[in-house]
Amino acid sequence: MKNKRLTGHLAALFTAIVWGTTFISTKILLVDFQPVEILFFRFVLGYVILFAACPRRLKRESGRHEGLFVLAGLCGICLYYLMENIALTYTMASNVGVVVSVAPFFTAVLAHLLIPEGEKLGMHFFAGFTVAMAGIVLISFNGTKLQVNPIGDILSVGAAVVWAIYSLLSRRIGGLGYPVIPATRRIFFYGIICMVPALFFFDFQIGLDRFANMTSLLNLLYLGMGASALCFVTWNYAVKVLGAVQTSVYIYLVPVITIITSFLFLKEPVTWMSAAGTALTIAGLVVSEWRVKGARK
Repeated sequence: MKNKRLTGHLAALFTAIVWGTTFISTKILLVDFQPVEILFFRFVLGYVILFAACPRRLKRESGRHEGLFVLAGLCGICLYYLMENIALTYTMASNVGVVVSVAPFFTAVLAHLLIPEGEKLGMHFFAGFTVAMAGIVLISFNGTKLQVNPIGDILSVGAAVVWAIYSLLSRRIGGLGYPVIPATRRIFFYGIICMVPALFFFDFQIGLDRFANMTSLLNLLYLGMGASALCFVTWNYAVKVLGAVQTSVYIYLVPVITIITSFLFLKEPVTWMSAAGTALTIAGLVVSEWRVKGARK
């Protein structure tokens, strides 16, 4: 059991590291692709990869179970990413980064309210949350002026809430005994289906000629194979093993990884604010994980 939980922590850590590097690939792809195009193509590619990895058909147990998959696809694949991308068109990226990072808090509160056997919340969790959010604020605003935009900021809050809902749905699906890879593939399927109507409201183009660019193709493969297919499997596995709350706090690490990779690959400077923010965020993660060691999953 101890080794299984260690594997769960490593899976969550791996996911946070990869998700923290996706901005590099996204930034490169934005030269030739619209945000909604990147989103759609990466998850279609992710679905194909998951099918190739495990082509076995997921046996349907009941309509209620299928409803959980539909809701998970709607929240974790469609609504979360669409709301985040739309929010970026209305408000500063730093605002979105801070607000979306509140997702672990919403996950904990919803788990506490909606799940009878959910994880109990104590002072360690709230202390860790406060410290981590202070660090994320320093990282995100890092010398920029805070600007409030109601539409963008509300959409960011909505994205954090739907990700929290996805985490609880993933926890529920994991508890039903479905294999992780076929279950994740089913979630991707419904997420893509839910995403299709939204494509008609955006400047979406197939544009297959763009895939002839090797740089674009490799970065899209990284997002589809790594950040989507592999990472959703590792994330869902971590939720299944550790629980939604304990896994969700690893989201705190995403902006930290972004700071590190931007320094290593884009040669962006590390300021005292980003360094202090990194230290605070990691400290908040440690405090939060310390709190939930004895909690029920």
